[in-house]
Amino acid sequence: MTENSQTTTSEPSAAVPVIHVSPSPHLSNQALTTQRIMLDVVIGLLPVVLMALYVFRLYAVKQLAICVVSCLAAEALFTKMRGRSLPLKDCSALVTGVILALSLPGPAPWYVGFIASFVAIGIGKTIFGGVGMNLFNPAMVGRAFVMIAFASVLAAAGYQDAGSAVDAVTQATPMDTFKQTGVATPLSALFFGLTNGSLGETSALACLIGGLFLCIRRTASWEIPAGVILAVAVFGGIANLINPDAAWTVLHHLLGGSLLFGAFFIATDPVSSPLTPKGKFIFGLGVGALIMLLRLFSGYPEGVMFAVLLMNGLTPLINRWTIPQPLGAQ
Repeated sequence: MTENSQTTTSEPSAAVPVIHVSPSPHLSNQALTTQRIMLDVVIGLLPVVLMALYVFRLYAVKQLAICVVSCLAAEALFTKMRGRSLPLKDCSALVTGVILALSLPGPAPWYVGFIASFVAIGIGKTIFGGVGMNLFNPAMVGRAFVMIAFASVLAAAGYQDAGSAVDAVTQATPMDTFKQTGVATPLSALFFGLTNGSLGETSALACLIGGLFLCIRRTASWEIPAGVILAVAVFGGIANLINPDAAWTVLHHLLGGSLLFGAFFIATDPVSSPLTPKGKFIFGLGVGALIMLLRLFSGYPEGVMFAVLLMNGLTPLINRWTIPQPLGAQ
């Protein structure tokens, strides 16, 4: 009896099925990979890149090369330090480098892009756990760091002659010119990109073409740029009603600066923006409202970078606020 009991006890128990409980959706599109999303963003950025190359020529080539190579190198270095395989094939570091370069002035010194790239990858992404884990947009983290650390250098770079192929490009950016002199740049120049500024912010037309491509491909959620544009239009319209003689109109706010570039390519980062359609629209409205708050009431002529970073910090709270109701729930 004792032997049988011992024998029975020593026998392996029957396999117990493992049940995984997880929220919907339970069916996913296997073709929607990180690499495919990032390649769509690269394609969407092509009109902006081509316009930057046309306007700023070698300055654009230099800035793009520095930021892209530095971001890829930083990604390889920090990944190796963590003892993991290189994730360069997902193209996320490539996208970060391109967006970062387009957010900088062309004549900015080489070390600005280099340092911004390592901060973007190291502090903006790797420190949170890598791809898909970052709370803030990595490119904007790098841009914010160099803007604070090298404020005078970037200010001087923004006022340098960028060796443009377009005669309409002046030494100061349109928003700086209006802040200092009250002279508004013609809307046609803002729309087509015949102005000075950061590489990616000059042409509203290029940003619209690339941004609409991302929305059609569903790589970018249309709710975010719609919320940004709606908020800017409402607050800009109110400002025009209060001061109808102002030379800088609501259309200048929509077409000027990096508003459209930020709305379509920065704020729509799927990792640092909310998950639900309602949350995305709220996120976009918040970005647009903060942009107008900074533009109208601060000494800083632009506000896209700070607005996106501030709303990135609120993304977990927005996700909590906008949890969808299950079917049939009271």
